[in-house]
Amino acid sequence: MRLSILDLATAGGGVTPREALLASAELARHAERWGYERYWFSEHHNMPSIVSSTPAVLAGFIAANTERIRVGAGGVMLPNHSPLLIAEQYGTLETLYPGRIDLGLGRAPGTDWETVRALRRSPEASDRFPRDVVELQRLLGPSTPGQAVRAIPGEGTEVPLYILGSSLFGAQLAAELGLPYAFASHFAPAELLNASRVYHDEFRPSEKLERPRMIASMNVFAADTQEEADLLHATALQKLARSLSRQGGRAPDVDAETLLRSPVGMHARQMLHFSAVGDRDAVGAQVTEFAEACRADEVMVAMNVSDPAARLRSYEILASALLAPAPEPAA
Repeated sequence: MRLSILDLATAGGGVTPREALLASAELARHAERWGYERYWFSEHHNMPSIVSSTPAVLAGFIAANTERIRVGAGGVMLPNHSPLLIAEQYGTLETLYPGRIDLGLGRAPGTDWETVRALRRSPEASDRFPRDVVELQRLLGPSTPGQAVRAIPGEGTEVPLYILGSSLFGAQLAAELGLPYAFASHFAPAELLNASRVYHDEFRPSEKLERPRMIASMNVFAADTQEEADLLHATALQKLARSLSRQGGRAPDVDAETLLRSPVGMHARQMLHFSAVGDRDAVGAQVTEFAEACRADEVMVAMNVSDPAARLRSYEILASALLAPAPEPAA
């Protein structure tokens, strides 16, 4: 079993943005020792409780605070950026931390349309996503004679690209390009099994990848007892429901039970459908069953809670169930 971490860098609940980011560095150091494969940040904007607006900066911060674990973006929302800028950013990271950088690419803006306008991007930018992926791949590859625009640093670094998605579009594109695929089932579970089928059935081998390689994300709420895990899950569910209710304006002043029975609450439950909740044995079994069902080579774990100690303990429990500790580097 390969496990990785998707960090939303969650603030709020008394946790400041600085404290959230310092907690991310602490978690990454532990995750490296526990045997996690990679540590990714997702790009979000204009969300007060999520402070991962700049994955490249955070990837560099984590890489500087660790020694071996792979770091990167899960992902960069490519319609928000030019391929050249992303090639330079992640090429610089690969130059500083060779062999440790990943670049996951998403087609969604990662925010609302008002913020898209503030980013000076067009809503139609997502239509260029396939072309932008190919352009980015070319910029990270070796330079060619007469090439007018070059990513420096960047060219020749061959930073691994991953196509991210929550629908069949990303699965089809990853299969066509022969790239690894990561499905965002931690918040968009509906098309997971269909996307996995499409990706595996339509995959075309490429110079980058001979066979399909899929990552699927899952929420995990692990604790020493089932009761503690249930409380973590319930708190995250309430937090998500209130966040969704605020998207339409001011959040309704209702108690948690009423909110969770509302359409917004039911939508939040559906978003967190793929969640492992329980003690060590329970979450180990649930994550294993999830990976087998969707044919995932790797599970990327998300845990959107603002309590750093509870989050750290959850990842430790999961690692103890499914991972062998990473070997210490030679002296």
